[in-house]
Amino acid sequence: MSTQVETPPADYGARVAAIHRELGIPQDYAARHRLRLQPEAAHLESIGADIFGRPQQMAAHAVEHWRAMQARAQQDKVLLLVVSAFRSLDYQRELMARKLAAGQRIEDILKVNAAPGYSEHHSGCALDLTTADHNSLETSFETTQAFTWLSQQAVGFGFRLSYPRDNCHGIAYEPWHWACMQE
Repeated sequence: MSTQVETPPADYGARVAAIHRELGIPQDYAARHRLRLQPEAAHLESIGADIFGRPQQMAAHAVEHWRAMQARAQQDKVLLLVVSAFRSLDYQRELMARKLAAGQRIEDILKVNAAPGYSEHHSGCALDLTTADHNSLETSFETTQAFTWLSQQAVGFGFRLSYPRDNCHGIAYEPWHWACMQE
């Protein structure tokens, strides 16, 4: 399936810059972390509820890759559960603002969250995954059968681990964060 690569509207960059100023994110953030601006997906489809019962969506072109991967994992007796999928620019801003309000420093937040405008979740192609009987968003996910399966099989479905240990982006290791790179 082919699809157009979505480009941000002209005012998107200005909106991202304004949010960065509001949150105190350094102007050189993208260059320093080697991240590219992630446009928000314009065409989203439901992928069902996450582990908290919230409806989740992905970019239309990534949905079939996710469903195929999830079905194959299930055939192999591996349960992949969604923690989070698409996040809007505003959702990412609110997430970081809540952490700042709770007393966290922006430098510390940026070690575990990509800045608004730079999160792969905006693209609708990223998933945070977990499995049954495991606390979500913990590095111990790497010890699960689900992580082992993903490490061996995800690339065949167009997915890659976005933030391995010691990644060039300076973002903490996230064994649960997988992105579909297929267009």
